[in-house]
Amino acid sequence: QQFSDTGSRKEHVKITSESKPGFLERLSETSGGMLMGLVTFLLSFYLLFTNEGRALRTAKSLDEGLSLVIPLDSIHSVSQQNEGRLVHLAGALSTSKPLFDPSYGLSIQAVKLKRHVEMYQWVEYEDSTEYEENGETKKETKYSYNTEWKSEVVNSRNFDREIGHKNPSAMAVESFTAVSPSVQVGSFVLSKGLVDKIDNFKQLSLSNLEDPHADVTRGGDYFYHSENPRRPEVGDLRVSFFYAGLSGDDPHLGSADMVSLQLFLYFANSVPNSVTSKYFSLSSKVTVIARQRGDQLVPHHTKSGDVLQILYPGDLSVEEVFQKEHESNTMKTWALRAAGWLSMFVGISLMTRIFYTLVDWFPVVRDLVNIGLKAFALCVATSLSLLTVSIGWLFYRPLWALLIGLLSVVPIVIAKSRVPPKKQQ
Repeated sequence: QQFSDTGSRKEHVKITSESKPGFLERLSETSGGMLMGLVTFLLSFYLLFTNEGRALRTAKSLDEGLSLVIPLDSIHSVSQQNEGRLVHLAGALSTSKPLFDPSYGLSIQAVKLKRHVEMYQWVEYEDSTEYEENGETKKETKYSYNTEWKSEVVNSRNFDREIGHKNPSAMAVESFTAVSPSVQVGSFVLSKGLVDKIDNFKQLSLSNLEDPHADVTRGGDYFYHSENPRRPEVGDLRVSFFYAGLSGDDPHLGSADMVSLQLFLYFANSVPNSVTSKYFSLSSKVTVIARQRGDQLVPHHTKSGDVLQILYPGDLSVEEVFQKEHESNTMKTWALRAAGWLSMFVGISLMTRIFYTLVDWFPVVRDLVNIGLKAFALCVATSLSLLTVSIGWLFYRPLWALLIGLLSVVPIVIAKSRVPPKKQQ
């Protein structure tokens, strides 16, 4: 083994060798891969089929919602005429009381406040290469170690060399997210599902604050648990804060359109030492589409079986909201289609791998068989994926299902047309 130390980065090389697996051993490994391939192949059908039903059901539910939704004239009064109906409203977020972190004396009037803790610790990287020598398969692995800020504890017991790279087993300070117990838009209270959608977190600036404790130092937008933040040691912590859904319902802080952010600095068990207030000309408005139940905004169940409770930042019209929802549904549908096709391709490749193993001692034949198997997996996966999609559409749009079904034959026809016909005798 070789060892070198360059600053905080250390590395060493480890070489292991093993005898080249025999034919029966390779065949046994291939058989296990075939079973895994079969499972992956079958799961791809389920993924593709259910995805099409989900996509069409969601599109139908969105069209139903667009035909039923009623824009509210005012968000500051609750009309009984709209009880149980799907409504559209836009307005500023408001919360009942500020969220705060007593450990750092920080308070903010927002829907969510996230404390993000990172620890300075060792991280192991490995880079492996395999080669054959004297009839043996040798593996050369280069392990390198570097110190980095990580939000999760890295278990150094799994390192190839823990000596000199040992990390603490836990963080002295934990990350957490505080959520306001009551969030409103005007006179309407948002459901938990709508509050969960408020996730556009932004980092909180700490530049004008002082150090909250003697053992905590502020540097930029971080609080450091370190003797020297510029040269941290393994085990040191740094803490940052993020917020989402600013609210400005305090009458002393201006109108609802003016977002206010207050940061209070406390020393342990004492009165506020200093107060810093900032005012931002940012819009805190959100657009919501949900069912009205009293003064609550709750999920709306469509006839198609979906649930509508939509929230977007900003002031959007009904048409803009549903257009965004349709775009999101389309993107999700194509992503799952790609995942389904890839699962089918990998499954077929694993199931046909045995043909490659049978001829892998003939280099030229092996390469030709490998190319043929990949082409076969590509054509079959494409055809079966299209056929599965067409079956998924059969219950919703029969004509489109028929066209996609015909399209599924194209890859096979193209592949067959490339095979040269037998010469006539």
